[in-house]
Parts: sequence; C-alpha cells; structure tokens
Amino acid sequence: MNLPNKLTVCRVILIPFFVFFLLNDAMNPYFKWIALAIFIVASLTDLLDGKIARKYNLVTDFGKFMDPLADKLLVCSAMIGLIELDRIPAWIVIIIIAREFIISGFRLIAADNGRVIAASYWGKFKTTFQMFMVIFMIMNLEMAPFPLITQILMWIALVLTIVSLCDYLIKNKDVMSGDM
Repeated sequence: MNLPNKLTVCRVILIPFFVFFLLNDAMNPYFKWIALAIFIVASLTDLLDGKIARKYNLVTDFGKFMDPLADKLLVCSAMIGLIELDRIPAWIVIIIIAREFIISGFRLIAADNGRVIAASYWGKFKTTFQMFMVIFMIMNLEMAPFPLITQILMWIALVLTIVSLCDYLIKNKDVMSGDM
C-alpha cells in the first residue's frame, strides 16, 4: 500500500476518535478542541494524499474509490454528530448524505462495469466547503462574525452539494443507461 492510500486509511481510523471527542465535549471542555484538531488533521490528510498521489504518480483504483469514501465518512460522521449537538438542521444533513449515497451507488454500478469514476472538481469544492463548515460548527464561537460565517458556509456547502450532484449525474448519465 502506497503512502497516499495509507493516509486515506488513517483518515478512516481517526473517525471514531473524532466522534468520541465531539459528542463528549460536555464531559471535558477541552474535548471540543481535541475533536477539532482530529478533524483538521484528518481533513489535511485528504489534501495531502491527493497531492502526493498526483505528484509521484501513485494514483490507484483503491485511492480513487477510497479517498472520496473516507471524505464522506468523515464529513457525514461530523454532521450527524453536529445534529446531536443542535448545530445543524437534520434536513440539510439528510440532503447531503442522500447525495453521497446516490454518488456511491453510481460508483458501484460503474465499478461493476470495470470503470472507476474519480471525484470531480465540484465534488472537491463541495467537500472543502463542508469541511470548513464543520470546523466552524465544532468551534461554535458565539462572537460576531462567527455565527454568520458558519451560516454562510452551511448554505454554500448545501448549494455545492446539489450542484455537484447535478454535474455528476449529467457527466455520468451513461452509467444509468448502461451504455458504458
């Protein structure tokens, strides 16, 4: 297993620790900051694994499949935890997770036909904004302008989720029709 793939696996391994600290911040006031640090480190592994894979020609089918899946697991775990903490409306998380299931279904169908579909730029923008949104929601700072920034990030992430889904469906409509 090459370094980018190890970073992807590491990101998945960090998720349970992140969720524990996020959901138990009432036990210890520092847990929120530990959760934030874990989330940021895990998010940075996403940036790093892609750069290393492209720079050193270490792109693999495993990485094309697992990297977006690891992102989904990290961000969706965070958003579900943030629903529990009453920091994001459940309906927004449902839309975001529904998009992830739809894209994952497409990837599975494509994989059955010997095709790997990598993440698009819209998908990468969506993930980036979702990660920044989660960071601001974890910090949960009450002083201006943080609540406004958090709300703006949430709405941008939601719009990019829908745009990236539409882009993905249009570019990969042959997967639905079976004309691959």
